[in-house]
Amino acid sequence: MLLSLREATVRFGGRAVLDAVDLDVAEHQVVCVLGPSGSGKSTLLRAVAGLQPLDAGRVLLDGRDQDGVPAHRREVGLMFQDHQLFPQRDVAGNVSFGLRMRGASRAEQQARTAELLELVGLPGAARRAVAALSGGEQQRVALARALAPRPRLLMLDEPLGQLDRSLRERLVVELRELFGRLGTTVLAVTHDQGEAFALADRVVVMRDGRIAQSGTPLEVWQRPADAFVARFLGFDNVVGATVTGETADTPWGKVPVPRNAPQGARTLLVRPAGVRLVAAGAGLRCTVTARTFRGTHVTVLLRPGDAPRLEAACPLRSAPAPGEEVGVEFDPAETVVLD
Repeated sequence: MLLSLREATVRFGGRAVLDAVDLDVAEHQVVCVLGPSGSGKSTLLRAVAGLQPLDAGRVLLDGRDQDGVPAHRREVGLMFQDHQLFPQRDVAGNVSFGLRMRGASRAEQQARTAELLELVGLPGAARRAVAALSGGEQQRVALARALAPRPRLLMLDEPLGQLDRSLRERLVVELRELFGRLGTTVLAVTHDQGEAFALADRVVVMRDGRIAQSGTPLEVWQRPADAFVARFLGFDNVVGATVTGETADTPWGKVPVPRNAPQGARTLLVRPAGVRLVAAGAGLRCTVTARTFRGTHVTVLLRPGDAPRLEAACPLRSAPAPGEEVGVEFDPAETVVLD
């Protein structure tokens, strides 16, 4: 295992912001750590980088304990959200900074800089001023600078957080392809679920300094560990329920659940795709309160009397208008009984 955290703990003012965390990152793996503000994800990154000392536990790189090893000797690259480029240096000066600090020759610096600028899509930009670059170009320069010393582990702190949505979506695909081509081992933190799921081999969701769930993007998306993870991923149709056989008693009435679902008092998640709209006289009677265009579908918000509201995903052409009465039936294939 390239990186291992064992019982890693950081306390601020007596409060554990990183609370006995265990985490493994294999070589050539891309791991994204997700979580709301204050969940401990950035503290985890800083602890691995050597910028934040641990109060307890260990950080191991290639099996070697990093206690007492300064940040510049850990063979890790770190790229921050605001890029932190040197405004007084041109693009080449920024990219070659780490190489220069490690005593690389001028010829090696020039060759590596040209190689990386080509790799990140900025050929010929070596002499450009940092201030003249767009946000996306600055992000590429920061990435090239982090990759220049050939770190064993590349760490990204909200790498695309300051970019507009369309640019962010394009660059996350480019990053995924780049890391796959280079075989780079990556540990990234972000609050953006879409970014993490598009980039990662494994997703780690944090809450209050602890890991709430870890798994492949598909595993985490299909089966959130609990109500917190489900809601953090953007699922709103989460209620308490009592499961008996293949039926759950919920505030929305009886909802079918998959065969062999956990029984008894549980929490139920119904994905929006599992809320099927039918004629007003059938199923659970609801009033449409809002609808939002999502590009490939329409999100419809429904008010089922006094029960918690429901969110449904509808095809573009068949989405009902606010104020309309509809019926709702539930698809057990899109229903998850949370443990």
